[in-house]
Amino acid sequence: MSIYGALQEKIARREVVCGVVGMGYVGLPLAVEMAKSGLRVIGFEKSQFVVDTVREGKSHIKDVAASDVGELRRRKLLDITVDMDRLAECDVVSICVPTPLGKTKDPDMSYIVSATEAGAAGLRPGQLIVLESTTYPGTTREIMLPRVEESGLHVGDDFFLCFSPERVDPGNERWHTKNTPKVLGGITEKCTELGIAVYEIFIERMVRVSSPEAAELTKLLENTFRMINIGLANEMAQICDKLGVNVWEVIDAAATKPFGFMKFTPGPGLGGHCIPLDPHYLAWKMRTLAYKTRMIELAGEINTEMPAFWVTKVQDALNQIGKPLHGSRVLVLGVAYKKDIDDLRESPALEILDQLSRKGALVSYHDPYCPEIRDDGHTPLGAIGKSVDLTDAVLDNADAVVIVTDHSAVDYHRVCAIARIIVDTRNACRSSRTRDASARLTAASATVGGAV
Repeated sequence: MSIYGALQEKIARREVVCGVVGMGYVGLPLAVEMAKSGLRVIGFEKSQFVVDTVREGKSHIKDVAASDVGELRRRKLLDITVDMDRLAECDVVSICVPTPLGKTKDPDMSYIVSATEAGAAGLRPGQLIVLESTTYPGTTREIMLPRVEESGLHVGDDFFLCFSPERVDPGNERWHTKNTPKVLGGITEKCTELGIAVYEIFIERMVRVSSPEAAELTKLLENTFRMINIGLANEMAQICDKLGVNVWEVIDAAATKPFGFMKFTPGPGLGGHCIPLDPHYLAWKMRTLAYKTRMIELAGEINTEMPAFWVTKVQDALNQIGKPLHGSRVLVLGVAYKKDIDDLRESPALEILDQLSRKGALVSYHDPYCPEIRDDGHTPLGAIGKSVDLTDAVLDNADAVVIVTDHSAVDYHRVCAIARIIVDTRNACRSSRTRDASARLTAASATVGGAV
């Protein structure tokens, strides 16, 4: 029997051992779904804290229940290790490592290269490797394939290589790893067949594409679409500010059209690992081909400017009551990059905190999901601290309150009733702007729906 046929039968019998390299926001949910389907899974992780947490049957990811991890550990379906040599035990290896951007927005491929080389070192005939890390088109074929084939094994005959982009949306209660359709494309047809066969064991719907490049570009299109449309909404917020029109009212009115319009809303800027970064992978790739991605560049510029736009709104609001930003007490509500999660990656709140601090404001923050902001080497120095309790006294003591992340746990009616000035980047106070509450606020501008 051929190597392909043997692995195909092993998958059909559900006897494959799956390895997941990187047990973070993508890797742990993936590993848990694999194990829930009855497959034996080994997670590979550099962080000893993560390894110890999972070994204790706990979860370090909010969207993954500790009870699930504990149960899978008791059933001996989920293991975790720092020993990359154990990759040789795995029939299927899913790589879920970070792909950050450098300061010049060039892709940092070091994590993918390290994971690929670790896998290649222990590569044996009959293994399937699937890259899930978001990256530029060509990474699987141009970066991974040559390094793996240095082992002397041939793709499509001795081992199998695919790309299947992660589609994790932290905090989304409806769509998660299992029920989100998953795109996959392999180097060869046999690679794709085996990849689909494995993943359809624990994913409800697989979407086959013709190549890794098509799968890589699919993920970039998804998030570039969102980034550009968010950029349009953010520019519309600035346009409305100039025209004296409420942008939220305009967007809500436009959204009543039953065709030809999709609702996107403005905010403090882009956050998370995907939308602020993914389009720049594509822009970088196209620069190597002497093509300028003009819409990506412009939308990126607009979105990047939003923290400064909102800081200016705070400054303007304080000026209207005769107070300088320097020396004013500013309370920021919410620092996670989106509501009801604890993820600080690329959060625009960190930039807002830093800019306010650099301008001399006395800054504090409240976030029920992020009790502390630690210096991870990337966090602006002015944004390090601990969350304060959102008491009436704290609200009353603040010269201005900036709503950056609209967590559901916050009582915005109370915030509106007590705070002197509110700069609302999310329209969180839309249902709390009663006549009595508004009378107690010093209005800077109601035009953006942001400062009241």
